[in-house]
Amino acid sequence: MREKTVGIIGLGLMGQAFSTRLQRNGFITLGYDINDERCNEFGREKVLASPIQLAEKTDTLILCLFDAKQVHDALLGQSGLLLTPRDTPLNIICTSTCEPEAIRDIADACTNYPVRFIEMPISGTSKQVANGDCLGLTGGDEAIINDLSSILDAMCKKRMHVGDIGSASKAKLAINLVLGLHRAALAEGLVFGSRIGLDPDILLNLFQNSAAASSVMSIKGPLMTKRKYDEPQSRVDQSLKDFGLIQKLATQTNQPLPLATQYIELLQSCLEQGEGKQDNAIIFEAIRRRGSSN
Repeated sequence: MREKTVGIIGLGLMGQAFSTRLQRNGFITLGYDINDERCNEFGREKVLASPIQLAEKTDTLILCLFDAKQVHDALLGQSGLLLTPRDTPLNIICTSTCEPEAIRDIADACTNYPVRFIEMPISGTSKQVANGDCLGLTGGDEAIINDLSSILDAMCKKRMHVGDIGSASKAKLAINLVLGLHRAALAEGLVFGSRIGLDPDILLNLFQNSAAASSVMSIKGPLMTKRKYDEPQSRVDQSLKDFGLIQKLATQTNQPLPLATQYIELLQSCLEQGEGKQDNAIIFEAIRRRGSSN
């Protein structure tokens, strides 16, 4: 059963969604998280006391952590799981959206251990992941990716190989740039329509059947029209983190991003309102607040 057991480090929205996918495809999932609430949601009977104990139960770990620092600390930090000797190679699938250079450095460091490391950031919300309606962006050795195909196929039906380690993170950030601006455009259109007297639900339906249609509308549109953000599929603080990475890479390449800059300001205003843990569809409220009334 060891080959059918997969460990997940980070039991937030994505970690739990991957667990759902894997279990539906015949895998056993075990997990670890420092957050007690997430452990309870995942199921205490399936949670191990440390990443090291988790790695003792399986040869494959999925990392669903916030950023590259958390990935580094989990693997190579003072109590990193790679510092404990093991007899068999450990497969690591990193799904975290990370700074490309940082993820390359981590992958390079992993070559000093019996570890096979690939990256697979995901384009899609946690709900889309659970439903199998997402895109996995793989980076790394294609031979390793092929060896892990049964697990990767269970995680997401659709995958595309981008290139070496770091390239998938770059692609994910480029996708997120466009995706975030789609959210902002949808929110602005709905706010504009409601201000001039149109029913938001009717307007959303019109958008979805017009030349302006995008997949964002079916996922985020209902949250905006109902103004319900407290069951997040993707959070404000996560989006702001990703756009910080996007902005950093743009600065390094001397590429201005005027629309992204405005979007970051809107996200920051949500954070200042205490909305960091809400669904990022709440960008709708950030735009509404710039008007004369609510």
